[in-house]
This record gives sequence, C-alpha cells and structure tokens, in this order.
Amino acid sequence: MLSKSNPIQKIKIVRSLFVILIITSSYGQNSTYNQFWNEIQFNQTLSKKWSTEIDLATAYSSTESSSNLFENTIQRSLRGWAHYYYSSRWKLSGFVAYYSNKDVPEIGQFESPEWRFALQGIYYFHKTGYTLSTRIRSEFRHMKNQDDNYENVFRYRQQIKYIQPINSKILREGVIYAVTSDEIYLKSGAKVTGENFFDRNRFNIGAGYLFSDDIQVELTYCNEFLPRTNGNQTTNAASLTISFNNLLRNIQKKIANRHDQEIKDEE
Repeated sequence: MLSKSNPIQKIKIVRSLFVILIITSSYGQNSTYNQFWNEIQFNQTLSKKWSTEIDLATAYSSTESSSNLFENTIQRSLRGWAHYYYSSRWKLSGFVAYYSNKDVPEIGQFESPEWRFALQGIYYFHKTGYTLSTRIRSEFRHMKNQDDNYENVFRYRQQIKYIQPINSKILREGVIYAVTSDEIYLKSGAKVTGENFFDRNRFNIGAGYLFSDDIQVELTYCNEFLPRTNGNQTTNAASLTISFNNLLRNIQKKIANRHDQEIKDEE
C-alpha cells in the first residue's frame, strides 16, 4: 500500500496509467459506419426442381468525417444464381457474381474489383405459424488488393433465420411478416481482407410485406461487427430488398390476356 507521505510515487503511477491508456486507445480505435444496402431480385421458375435468379445491388456508406450514410457509393454488384429444390426441406444453390468495390471501409480506400463464386445449402424446419431455416455457404473470392494484385480469399458463412407471419399463419398475398437472422463469417487470411480468421458477425431484424405471390419487399436493420487487429469495426445498416418472381412471364401473360380481351370486345 502506498504511503500518504510519498506523493511523487503516486504522481509517477498516475502518469504511467495515463500513458498506458493513451497507447491502448490509439491502438484499438474502433470505427462505426452508417450504411444503406439495396437489392433487387428477379427470380424465374424453370420447373418444379429448378429456378434461376439475378440480383442487382448497391451499397452506400458514411465515412470517418461524415455520418451521412449516402456519402460514398462503396459497392455495386451483379449476381446470377441457379437453385435446385432437392426436397421440401433442402434448397441447394450456386452463384457467380461481379462486385465493383470502391472505398469499402473494411477493405480500404482504393478500388477492389472482385469475382465471387459460391455454393450454398438451406435447410428448412417447417413449423405451423413460422419458418425456421439454417443456411451454409462457402465462397471463393478473387479480388484485387492495394498493390493491384489479385488474391484468393475463401470464406465460410453460417446463418440461422426466423420468419413469423403477423396477420396470417402462412406467407401469402397481403401478409406482413417479421424476420430476424444471425450469421457468422470465417475466412482465410489475405492482404486485401486482413488476416483475421473470424471475419464478422451479422445480425438482422426487420419486416416484410407480400404485395402478391410474385412481388415482395423487405426492410431490415443490420448490425455487423468486424473484429480487426488494428481496431474493430461496427456497421449499422438499413437494408431494402425487393423481389420479383417470374416478372417477364407475368408481363407476357397480362399482355396476352389484354390482347384476347380486346379481340373479344371487337367481336
């Protein structure tokens, strides 16, 4: 225990603690960003077992100097899917995608074009009144680093998702539903994405609405935590997803039905 008659020793200890605090704070600076993600999905049924999907997405972000979540356009992407419905519980999918990354906070302040390939499986626990599912996805990312060299990054993702219809027991036209999910990401080390094995945790919560069996909109809040050796990153994002099923086919049907009706009216 320190003696009351030794104030110099107390001052040295306080000064040492202050220096340690400054060093710790400067090394472990945490960053928080506000972002907005939007995605439009076009799904096309080919048969009872097969369907295709095309996704168009854009992401916006704040910066260290501005809290405006639309300050920078950080990512645009085009993704093509193939889905196979193995059974009522299993859905198997794969995609190839191109991402135009620019000034993405987790990557760095440079352009990093990326090709991404993935395989995934979704298992559904069908329950009366709600839907519970788990998704596994493996991704191969071929992306440019700050030295203009392409690196390969492997990433594994595991998600659990819960959907609860609000004004019905099933999802159908006119139904509002609540949705929440949590997903962990594990990856290989690379210069462009960092050496951390645990990449991030992503938590989503929000709601959706089915305008029809073929048109759906979903708005969620996402909290994403990225642990990094040079300072952790937290992202608060608003996410808007709009889905269209068999859009071209439905438009063709409406045109054909209108044409048939015009012919009947002329007779």
